[in-house]
Amino acid sequence: MTKKWEIIKKIMDSGLVVVVRASNADEAKKITEACLKGGAAAIEITYTVPGASQVIEELVKEYQNEIIIGAGTVLDPETARISLLSGAEYVVSPHLNEETVSLCNRYQVPCMPGIMTIKDAVRAMELGADILKVFPGEAFGPKIIKAMNGPLPQANLMPTGGVNLDNVEEWISAGAVSVGVGGSLTSSAKIGDYKTITNLASQFVHKIEEARSLLKYA
Repeated sequence: MTKKWEIIKKIMDSGLVVVVRASNADEAKKITEACLKGGAAAIEITYTVPGASQVIEELVKEYQNEIIIGAGTVLDPETARISLLSGAEYVVSPHLNEETVSLCNRYQVPCMPGIMTIKDAVRAMELGADILKVFPGEAFGPKIIKAMNGPLPQANLMPTGGVNLDNVEEWISAGAVSVGVGGSLTSSAKIGDYKTITNLASQFVHKIEEARSLLKYA
């Protein structure tokens, strides 16, 4: 199994990608540490974080083999390449940029482009995207996963936006292979409360496991 598929498998096995939109590098690092303690398998450092490339590089050095570090809010191939040179292990975008997907495939790095239509989903898979980021998830709710998987049962869908502790089980039950979670998990960082982030990450992991267990016996 190549490293690319190892990363995809770990993300799908965990089911939780934590989206980090911190106000500074120190906050991003503390959120990562808190999520690691809570059992999260993947962190997405968005390019809205000041000095995101440096943050990614430092986190990869510090947490290599402990938690998967990816780059988020990647709008173009130039930013994608910079993130890869900084050590990002996967790339997430809020939209479908064909050149970004192609670049990631060139370097055998997982790319998760944002999609919201069947047309975008099909095109993203044709380009080689393995996980599709359904964004913004709150626009339609969990029903969009089942609706898309109807004509596209082969699509691996990861909703981001609108996923919280109250509905994460519903997203998984609808067919999501993983979920992207941001503010509903990390917001307490604004007041320096990282213990809550650890507790919430643990609850998300537990609820995802529970929902999957129920699907097995459905």
